[in-house]
Amino acid sequence: MSSTLRKTASVIFFHGSGDTGPNALEWVRGLIGRDFAGSHIRYLFPTAPEQKYTPFDGEISTVWFNRSTIHIDAPEEVESMSESDDIANALVQNEVDRGVPTSRIIVGGFSMGGALALHTGYRLNTDLAGVFAHSAFLNRESVVYESLAGASKHPELRMYHGTDDDVVEYEWGQDTFDKLRKLGVSGTFTTLDNTAHELMESSMLDVEQWILEKLP
Repeated sequence: MSSTLRKTASVIFFHGSGDTGPNALEWVRGLIGRDFAGSHIRYLFPTAPEQKYTPFDGEISTVWFNRSTIHIDAPEEVESMSESDDIANALVQNEVDRGVPTSRIIVGGFSMGGALALHTGYRLNTDLAGVFAHSAFLNRESVVYESLAGASKHPELRMYHGTDDDVVEYEWGQDTFDKLRKLGVSGTFTTLDNTAHELMESSMLDVEQWILEKLP
């Protein structure tokens, strides 16, 4: 019980499509050789529900939401996004119920998980401490942009994207960051040279340092 009481901040990491929370945790551990630092921070690596995923030919997969195709010009599937919103909201609310204020919660993720983090921090809970998104993008006509237009608060953003990403094009990530910045979001976009669709040791260490700064 005492260890639980010492957790005064929370970080929620959403994995990419077809992955699981435990696998994402092991990926981070493998890259930096340990768990993320911060004994006062509760790190959560949830797993998405199993559902049919159109880009995988309709096969059942662990994905946060469905989409017609992986492309910035594709429309968001509102009903599916709404279901993922409920999951993200419940995870944030669970931390609040534990006594952690939203201002001490950071959400982030890889690929699809990064997109969900952007929805969570810039549409659903704009008073979070921060958002990070790795190898991720928002659809060009995302509802997030519409929501942000009227928001007075914006969590700080960290985005990372590889120049050789053949799943989520580098330009999609850059376009997303530029649009969010124009709507008042402050943060950084880190280019990962010669990097494919993957997490990197350098980016995870940078995320960790930023988390510790935001959640002292």
